[in-house]
Amino acid sequence: MACPFFMPVTRLDQNEWIHAPRLPLGDPYAGVCHARPEQLFEPPEPSVHDLCNCGYARGRCERFPATSAADAVRFSVVSANADTVRLVYILERKHEPAEHGTLTYAVRQSGFVDTPPTAILGAQARAFVTSHLDRRAVTTAAGGSRS
Repeated sequence: MACPFFMPVTRLDQNEWIHAPRLPLGDPYAGVCHARPEQLFEPPEPSVHDLCNCGYARGRCERFPATSAADAVRFSVVSANADTVRLVYILERKHEPAEHGTLTYAVRQSGFVDTPPTAILGAQARAFVTSHLDRRAVTTAAGGSRS
């Protein structure tokens, strides 16, 4: 689950982790913290690794707002084919669903059919879909059939 205030910008090398966790966006990202919109911030590497990419930073990150409705964002692919990837997003608070919805990504147009509720959620969903499509391409190229 990614931090709900983390705007992923640049994909990082998974080798930067000694033991790479299963990451909520599929791959690790560097990015920008939007916890305080008036003070955008590029978190240092330890925060990016432990908090931004993995979520649940409440009480662990000094920038995380105490009044936030969500602690983390989770994504899952519901269905995928050559044309679209349909995913569900879940905003969690205290490890329980607080809000959810679905988004459909048009592969050939490289964009969402529906508008994500926020720019941050949209950027996270795009990062997740990109990682999913990259893994699917590798699996397909290797002769597997995974979607």
